[in-house]
Amino acid sequence: MNALRNKVQLIGHLGQDPEIINLDSGKMLAKFSIATNEVYRDANGEKVTDTQWHNIVAWGKTAEIVSQYLVKGNEVAVEGKLMHRSYESKEGEKRYITEVRCNELLMLGK
Repeated sequence: MNALRNKVQLIGHLGQDPEIINLDSGKMLAKFSIATNEVYRDANGEKVTDTQWHNIVAWGKTAEIVSQYLVKGNEVAVEGKLMHRSYESKEGEKRYITEVRCNELLMLGK
């Protein structure tokens, strides 16, 4: 059951081309966001689409695959774990972010 403690699975579309960062250490980092949609009917029977955006980070071989094959609009399935971190903006403000650290990636669609 330990493997199930922090596990996220998402299917969505890339909102923009991935950002690829090559670090001095030789490691590669890929950052991208995906949108997931949930469709339901409200109290008046109107169809409502709720879109949520998720920040994804991938390292190493997964980042290489992202850099070679993924572009804006692609549909992907991502499996990973939630990571929370903080950073300081250029204005000196402390910001908080939640990301999914991608362990597995499956390209869907065409």
